[in-house]
Amino acid sequence: MTDPATLTRIAAALERMAPPPPPAADPAAHPAYVWREGVLVATRAFRPLALDLLTGVEAQKAAILQNAARLADRLPAHDVLLWGARGTGKSSLVKSVVGALQAGGRDIALVEVAPDALHTLPHLFDLIADSPRAFALFVDDLGFEEGSAGPRTLRSLLEGGAEARPDNARLHVTANRRHIVSREFGEEDRAVNARDVMDDRLALADRFGLSIGFHNVDQPTYLAMVEAYARKLGLPFDGADAVSWATGRGARSGRVAWHYVVELAGREGKRV
Repeated sequence: MTDPATLTRIAAALERMAPPPPPAADPAAHPAYVWREGVLVATRAFRPLALDLLTGVEAQKAAILQNAARLADRLPAHDVLLWGARGTGKSSLVKSVVGALQAGGRDIALVEVAPDALHTLPHLFDLIADSPRAFALFVDDLGFEEGSAGPRTLRSLLEGGAEARPDNARLHVTANRRHIVSREFGEEDRAVNARDVMDDRLALADRFGLSIGFHNVDQPTYLAMVEAYARKLGLPFDGADAVSWATGRGARSGRVAWHYVVELAGREGKRV
């Protein structure tokens, strides 16, 4: 029989291995949060890029900013799907829009939600429903594997169940695929009408009030992105060097432009 002292040591060791969840943050006190294990945790730092730095996505920027401003003003606003090629500014734009509205005096916060935590969002809704501020719920890089229950969960969140979602919270989802769900057919799908399966999958994206595409950029747009960053940060701009950087990475995008500027700032001994 194990003695009490040994049991106490075992219990203490288990607590160290699985520490208690972090204390919940005040939903009215911070600019950004992470929804972690059912707890709203304030981010250590929220430093989004200045909205005017994001170049080549003017139409997307205007649409998302207008919708988020309505949300902040407690006017009717849409859930937003930002889809398209990797590195084209989808995630940066969501964060920058929230930061710009905060700088303009609007009371709105960003809440980052992991894709595998969608099923916990009703609990988050309960926590923020009575808050006087607005919340942009940010789900980054969402995608569902074949047979996942995720699409049904997301569809329920977008449509609302018996209890309506609070009007101070809207989803901002980024995805590489426009229709989020894989378009490959499994054995179960082949057993039913393939057209019906595809229509069901496409309908998921249709449930977003705003569906905004982002695409790979051409060289002039890429160079405009780099130049805008360099001008803002007081860095020298060499178009040929910027093109060489992109060529070495086999892509031109907002992400590649930012990585080049970080490299440039390092060379110049400047902080970004």
